[in-house]
Amino acid sequence: MFVHLDAHCLVVEKPAGLLCVPGRGADKQDCLASRVQALVADALVVHRLDMATSGLWLMARGAGMQRQLSRAFAEREVSKRYMAVVAGRLELPADAIDGWATIDLPLAADWPNRPRRIVDRQAGKPSVTRWQVLGHDAAAGTTRVELEPVTGRSHQLRVHLQALGHPILGDTLYAPQDVQECSPRLLLHASGLRIAHPASAAPMHWSSEPPF
Repeated sequence: MFVHLDAHCLVVEKPAGLLCVPGRGADKQDCLASRVQALVADALVVHRLDMATSGLWLMARGAGMQRQLSRAFAEREVSKRYMAVVAGRLELPADAIDGWATIDLPLAADWPNRPRRIVDRQAGKPSVTRWQVLGHDAAAGTTRVELEPVTGRSHQLRVHLQALGHPILGDTLYAPQDVQECSPRLLLHASGLRIAHPASAAPMHWSSEPPF
Protein backbone atom coordinates (compact mmCIF):
# COMPACT_ATOMS: atom_id res chain seq x y z
CA MET A 1 0.00 0.00 0.00
CA PHE A 2 2.70 2.53 0.99
CA VAL A 3 4.77 4.15 -1.74
CA HIS A 4 6.37 6.59 0.72
CA LEU A 5 6.23 6.97 4.50
CA ASP A 6 8.13 9.36 6.74
CA ALA A 7 7.44 11.43 9.87
CA HIS A 8 5.70 14.21 7.92
CA CYS A 9 3.74 12.72 5.02
CA LEU A 10 2.92 9.51 3.21
CA VAL A 11 1.89 8.37 -0.26
CA VAL A 12 -0.22 5.29 -0.95
CA GLU A 13 -1.60 3.51 -4.02
CA LYS A 14 -5.37 3.88 -4.18
CA PRO A 15 -7.26 1.07 -5.92
CA ALA A 16 -10.14 1.89 -8.24
CA GLY A 17 -13.54 1.53 -6.59
CA LEU A 18 -12.50 2.58 -3.07
CA LEU A 19 -13.54 5.89 -1.54
CA CYS A 20 -10.82 8.19 -0.21
CA VAL A 21 -12.97 9.32 2.73
CA PRO A 22 -16.18 7.94 4.26
CA GLY A 23 -19.38 8.53 2.33
CA ARG A 24 -22.98 8.79 3.46
CA GLY A 25 -24.51 5.62 4.80
CA ALA A 26 -23.27 2.60 6.70
CA ASP A 27 -22.24 0.86 3.49
CA LYS A 28 -19.81 3.66 2.59
CA GLN A 29 -17.70 3.81 5.75
CA ASP A 30 -14.85 1.67 4.42
CA CYS A 31 -12.38 4.01 2.74
CA LEU A 32 -8.69 4.43 2.08
CA ALA A 33 -8.26 7.08 4.78
CA SER A 34 -9.56 4.79 7.53
CA ARG A 35 -7.45 1.89 6.27
CA VAL A 36 -4.32 4.06 6.37
CA GLN A 37 -5.23 5.53 9.78
CA ALA A 38 -5.51 2.02 11.21
CA LEU A 39 -1.79 1.72 10.47
CA VAL A 40 -0.66 5.35 10.85
CA ALA A 41 -2.86 7.02 13.45
CA ASP A 42 -1.92 10.64 12.67
CA ALA A 43 -2.49 10.40 8.89
CA LEU A 44 -4.80 13.20 7.68
CA VAL A 45 -6.47 13.94 4.32
CA VAL A 46 -5.24 16.83 2.15
CA HIS A 47 -6.82 16.02 -1.24
CA ARG A 48 -9.07 13.43 -2.86
CA LEU A 49 -9.28 11.17 -5.88
CA ASP A 50 -12.58 10.08 -7.40
CA MET A 51 -13.77 6.70 -6.15
CA ALA A 52 -13.39 5.29 -9.67
CA THR A 53 -9.82 6.58 -10.09
CA SER A 54 -6.72 4.63 -9.06
CA GLY A 55 -3.21 5.80 -8.29
CA LEU A 56 -1.06 7.95 -6.04
CA TRP A 57 -2.66 9.61 -3.01
CA LEU A 58 -0.85 11.90 -0.57
CA MET A 59 -1.69 12.26 3.14
CA ALA A 60 -0.19 14.47 5.85
CA ARG A 61 0.97 13.35 9.27
CA GLY A 62 -0.45 15.67 11.94
CA ALA A 63 -2.47 18.87 11.76
CA GLY A 64 0.53 21.12 11.06
CA MET A 65 1.59 19.14 8.02
CA GLN A 66 -2.05 18.94 6.89
CA ARG A 67 -2.30 22.75 6.90
CA GLN A 68 0.98 23.09 5.03
CA LEU A 69 0.15 20.53 2.35
CA SER A 70 -3.42 21.80 1.96
CA ARG A 71 -1.99 25.26 1.34
CA ALA A 72 0.42 23.83 -1.24
CA PHE A 73 -2.52 22.26 -3.12
CA ALA A 74 -4.54 25.48 -2.90
CA GLU A 75 -1.64 27.53 -4.25
CA ARG A 76 -0.99 25.03 -7.08
CA GLU A 77 2.45 24.10 -5.80
CA VAL A 78 1.72 20.38 -6.26
CA SER A 79 2.23 18.88 -9.71
CA LYS A 80 -0.04 15.96 -10.60
CA ARG A 81 -0.07 13.75 -13.68
CA TYR A 82 -2.69 11.23 -14.78
CA MET A 83 -2.95 8.67 -17.52
CA ALA A 84 -6.20 7.77 -19.26
CA VAL A 85 -7.52 5.84 -22.23
CA VAL A 86 -10.22 7.67 -24.18
CA ALA A 87 -12.61 6.72 -26.94
CA GLY A 88 -11.68 7.59 -30.51
CA ARG A 89 -8.56 8.94 -32.14
CA LEU A 90 -7.64 12.12 -30.28
CA GLU A 91 -5.18 14.35 -32.13
CA LEU A 92 -3.21 17.32 -30.84
CA PRO A 93 -4.47 20.65 -32.20
CA ALA A 94 -2.26 22.87 -34.35
CA ASP A 95 -1.67 25.30 -31.47
CA ALA A 96 -0.15 22.64 -29.17
CA ILE A 97 3.15 23.74 -27.60
CA ASP A 98 5.98 21.22 -27.12
CA GLY A 99 3.53 18.37 -27.57
CA TRP A 100 1.03 19.65 -24.99
CA ALA A 101 -2.44 21.10 -25.58
CA THR A 102 -4.70 22.93 -23.13
CA ILE A 103 -8.39 22.60 -22.28
CA ASP A 104 -9.71 25.80 -20.69
CA LEU A 105 -13.40 25.26 -19.92
CA PRO A 106 -15.13 26.52 -16.73
CA LEU A 107 -16.98 23.88 -14.72
CA ALA A 108 -20.01 23.99 -12.45
CA ALA A 109 -22.19 21.53 -10.57
CA ASP A 110 -25.01 19.98 -12.57
CA TRP A 111 -27.47 20.45 -9.71
CA PRO A 112 -30.38 18.37 -11.09
CA ASN A 113 -27.95 15.52 -11.80
CA ARG A 114 -25.47 15.58 -8.91
CA PRO A 115 -22.68 14.54 -8.54
CA ARG A 116 -22.20 15.31 -12.24
CA ARG A 117 -20.39 18.46 -13.39
CA ILE A 118 -20.96 20.43 -16.57
CA VAL A 119 -19.18 23.04 -18.67
CA ASP A 120 -20.77 26.38 -17.76
CA ARG A 121 -19.20 29.39 -19.50
CA GLN A 122 -21.23 31.90 -17.49
CA ALA A 123 -21.26 30.58 -13.92
CA GLY A 124 -18.54 27.91 -13.96
CA LYS A 125 -15.27 28.12 -12.06
CA PRO A 126 -12.05 28.42 -14.12
CA SER A 127 -10.78 24.93 -14.97
CA VAL A 128 -7.63 24.17 -16.94
CA THR A 129 -6.14 20.85 -18.05
CA ARG A 130 -2.97 20.25 -20.06
CA TRP A 131 -2.79 17.04 -22.12
CA GLN A 132 -0.62 15.14 -24.55
CA VAL A 133 -1.09 12.05 -26.69
CA LEU A 134 0.94 8.99 -25.68
CA GLY A 135 -0.31 6.65 -28.39
CA HIS A 136 -3.19 5.35 -30.48
CA ASP A 137 -4.69 1.87 -30.63
CA ALA A 138 -6.20 1.68 -34.10
CA ALA A 139 -7.71 -1.77 -33.53
CA ALA A 140 -9.52 -0.69 -30.35
CA GLY A 141 -10.27 2.81 -31.61
CA THR A 142 -8.78 4.45 -28.52
CA THR A 143 -6.11 6.97 -27.51
CA ARG A 144 -3.83 6.89 -24.47
CA VAL A 145 -3.24 10.35 -23.02
CA GLU A 146 -1.28 11.97 -20.23
CA LEU A 147 -3.06 14.71 -18.30
CA GLU A 148 -1.91 17.52 -16.05
CA PRO A 149 -4.68 19.31 -14.15
CA VAL A 150 -3.66 22.92 -13.57
CA THR A 151 -6.76 23.45 -11.45
CA GLY A 152 -8.34 20.76 -9.28
CA ARG A 153 -12.10 20.81 -9.84
CA SER A 154 -14.25 17.77 -9.11
CA HIS A 155 -14.41 15.43 -12.15
CA GLN A 156 -12.35 17.98 -14.10
CA LEU A 157 -10.42 15.51 -16.26
CA ARG A 158 -13.51 13.43 -17.00
CA VAL A 159 -15.65 16.40 -18.03
CA HIS A 160 -12.89 18.07 -20.05
CA LEU A 161 -12.23 14.94 -22.09
CA GLN A 162 -15.93 14.39 -22.63
CA ALA A 163 -16.16 17.99 -23.83
CA LEU A 164 -13.51 17.23 -26.46
CA GLY A 165 -15.71 14.38 -27.68
CA HIS A 166 -13.39 11.70 -26.29
CA PRO A 167 -14.79 10.38 -22.97
CA ILE A 168 -12.70 8.08 -20.81
CA LEU A 169 -13.40 4.38 -21.20
CA GLY A 170 -15.48 2.93 -18.37
CA ASP A 171 -16.78 6.35 -17.24
CA THR A 172 -20.27 5.63 -15.93
CA LEU A 173 -21.05 9.32 -15.35
CA TYR A 174 -19.91 10.99 -18.57
CA ALA A 175 -19.45 8.40 -21.30
CA PRO A 176 -22.20 7.01 -23.56
CA GLN A 177 -23.25 3.43 -22.88
CA ASP A 178 -21.02 1.83 -25.52
CA VAL A 179 -17.92 3.60 -24.13
CA GLN A 180 -18.86 2.67 -20.57
CA GLU A 181 -19.01 -0.97 -21.61
CA CYS A 182 -15.49 -0.91 -23.10
CA SER A 183 -13.98 -1.32 -19.61
CA PRO A 184 -15.17 -2.69 -16.24
CA ARG A 185 -13.51 0.29 -14.55
CA LEU A 186 -12.73 3.93 -15.28
CA LEU A 187 -9.43 4.02 -17.17
CA LEU A 188 -8.00 6.97 -15.25
CA HIS A 189 -4.92 6.64 -13.03
CA ALA A 190 -3.01 9.16 -10.91
CA SER A 191 0.45 8.35 -12.24
CA GLY A 192 2.68 11.15 -11.00
CA LEU A 193 2.97 13.40 -7.95
CA ARG A 194 5.61 16.05 -7.35
CA ILE A 195 5.90 18.28 -4.26
CA ALA A 196 8.39 20.17 -2.16
CA HIS A 197 8.67 18.10 1.04
CA PRO A 198 6.61 19.87 3.73
CA ALA A 199 9.43 19.73 6.28
CA SER A 200 12.68 19.91 4.33
CA ALA A 201 11.45 21.57 1.09
CA ALA A 202 13.44 18.95 -0.81
CA PRO A 203 11.89 18.08 -4.20
CA MET A 204 9.96 14.81 -4.02
CA HIS A 205 8.57 12.84 -6.95
CA TRP A 206 6.60 9.61 -7.08
CA SER A 207 5.36 7.72 -10.12
CA SER A 208 3.00 4.82 -10.67
CA GLU A 209 2.32 2.77 -13.79
CA PRO A 210 -1.37 2.41 -14.63
CA PRO A 211 -2.79 -1.11 -14.34
CA PHE A 212 -4.35 -0.83 -17.82
